[in-house]
Amino acid sequence: MDQYLAGLTTETVNPNTACIDECSTEEILRLINAEDERVPKAVAAEIPSLAKAVDLAYERLLRGGRMFYAGCGTSGRLGVLDASECPPTYGVSPELVQGYIAGGDIALRNAVEGSEDDAEAGAQLVRDHNLTEKDVLVGITASGSAPYVLGAVQEAAARGAATIALVNNKSSKLEALCQVTVAPVVGPEVIMGSTRMKSGTAQKLVLNMLSTSVMVKLGKVYNNLMVDLQCTNKKLRDRSARIFCAATGADSETAAARLEQAGGTLKTAILMELAGIDRAEAEARLERSGGRLKQAAQS
Repeated sequence: MDQYLAGLTTETVNPNTACIDECSTEEILRLINAEDERVPKAVAAEIPSLAKAVDLAYERLLRGGRMFYAGCGTSGRLGVLDASECPPTYGVSPELVQGYIAGGDIALRNAVEGSEDDAEAGAQLVRDHNLTEKDVLVGITASGSAPYVLGAVQEAAARGAATIALVNNKSSKLEALCQVTVAPVVGPEVIMGSTRMKSGTAQKLVLNMLSTSVMVKLGKVYNNLMVDLQCTNKKLRDRSARIFCAATGADSETAAARLEQAGGTLKTAILMELAGIDRAEAEARLERSGGRLKQAAQS
């Protein structure tokens, strides 16, 4: 028996659900729901550490770096999910935030047994993408001990990249290797060791907060509007028009006209309306302000 694993909070038996197999359907659901209520509080307790992680990641991306997520199983899938949503939501390149899972993309749908134990594969991931001191790697593992993640973090650190741990246990192996650790401890799982449940939920919340906060700081948001979204389908084109109206107070006809004049670029269209300028001037102002719409409008 591995003494490290045996001592993990995520591997202990939950006394609150010890007889869940004897419960009615509604009782099962209420037990799960009661345990899920612990997750936001555990995440809230980690906000000071998460703030450090956000600032560290922002500083690297501001210098032209990239952010990578590396994880196994549920943790890896959540990293890939968060990374894949950044381009359509914030109009960034797919290269800016990248998510990888042990075992490769096939592991997104099917368990690839043993892949999480391959530390060399984690290190090779970092070498393949040539991480440097400009980049940041977020290692995601509930136990804080997945060799794939440890290997990736060790190689990234050796290359000068910033390293962040997202784990669900205190004093983990990963924590010892990273500059910043975010460790929402949600307690024993409803089903012993099933970290796709509370631990996964906590990881999802943290990743949402991390990437969103970084994008806000990078100027991808105006007030609380996603002004850099990519209009790739009917729903998003409609959302762009509504965001334009919310940001400017103009009507839908004006929104349609400005978006056309701006070549479909929402942020440019909004600035044209707010400042009463043409497309070329709006684009120049946004370039000078680093894409920060509020700053460009005030200038």
